Amino acid sequence: MTAPDDKIAFILTGKQKKFLKGLGHHLDPLVSIGKEGLTENVIKAAKQELAVRELIKIKIANSSSLNKQEAAELLPEATESTLVQLIGKTLLLYKENPKIDKEHRISLPH
Repeated sequence: MTAPDDKIAFILTGKQKKFLKGLGHHLDPLVSIGKEGLTENVIKAAKQELAVRELIKIKIANSSSLNKQEAAELLPEATESTLVQLIGKTLLLYKENPKIDKEHRISLPH
């Protein structure tokens, strides 16, 4: 993993991505990108949810001015997270948070 001050996203192995996809399968999207696109409010909401949960789904509305490839590039960068998966118009993002209690933290396989 990179240093906390580093803006480079965490690199996940195939095994770790598979594990996170399994965890994310039953999650509901907590953040939605609407017709305004990737706004400061969307970024702030995604950062807040990632800080609490580490793994979140984000839905891109059909009316969004942002296409899914743009969102898959821009949102992980803006939130300093890692794109785990992009299915249709739903992104699955992961960001480790060592401040979460150990029993509530996602423990990735090695």
